[in-house]
Amino acid sequence: MANTYFQFKQFRVAQEKCAMKVCTDSCLFGAYVPVAQAQHILDIGTGTGLLSLMAAQRSGASIDAVEINAAAQQQAQENFAASPWARRLHLHPVSLQEYARYSRQKYDVILANPPFFQGSLKSADAAKNTAKHTGDLFFTDILEFAQEHLTPQGNLYLLLPPDEALHFASLAPAHGLYLAHTLQVYTRIGGKCIRHIQTYAFLPVTSPTGSLLHIREADAVTYTSEFRALLSAYYLIF
Repeated sequence: MANTYFQFKQFRVAQEKCAMKVCTDSCLFGAYVPVAQAQHILDIGTGTGLLSLMAAQRSGASIDAVEINAAAQQQAQENFAASPWARRLHLHPVSLQEYARYSRQKYDVILANPPFFQGSLKSADAAKNTAKHTGDLFFTDILEFAQEHLTPQGNLYLLLPPDEALHFASLAPAHGLYLAHTLQVYTRIGGKCIRHIQTYAFLPVTSPTGSLLHIREADAVTYTSEFRALLSAYYLIF
């Protein structure tokens, strides 16, 4: 049974109401995205509120979080209220499509860990299906929103498995967004690439840059120095 909460250095994430729990790749994503200079941040599909909370810790930004699932809405709101940054965290209990219809806010940073595994079999858990599959929130919805709501120098950041990341990159130019950088995340040195963290911008890029990050050493136990450096502000064990 998963823990009912995950304790970070400056905040706690309760997660008993959410299908998708706090996981290593999401924590890595939240720690990696540069937010220090951002004034307005949007977290699409916030779930427990993890990414919003991590961004709040490293910025002075006003942060909007969109979430369609009722249980996750309640969980995120409770986590926001219990955090040191409650006044800067704003939950919008609607779909991204509905939020797009009334929001006029422009964002410096948009974060999305969207539904994925387009080609895989769905589980018997309906809540997990909503969280992990492109059923309710399509890639094109994210791109259309970013096209209208990013500031000219703003960036869209995505966390996706490799195949889905490549598919997203193929769709982006039609919406005026271009892949600028990809961080490939590996389970361990010599292990499998499990996620891509992508950075998108409006400026066309002929040759996107890339880098690698390994979560653990080759022994599959010890965290790498790069991972420890990113998560040192958050994890109690570092």
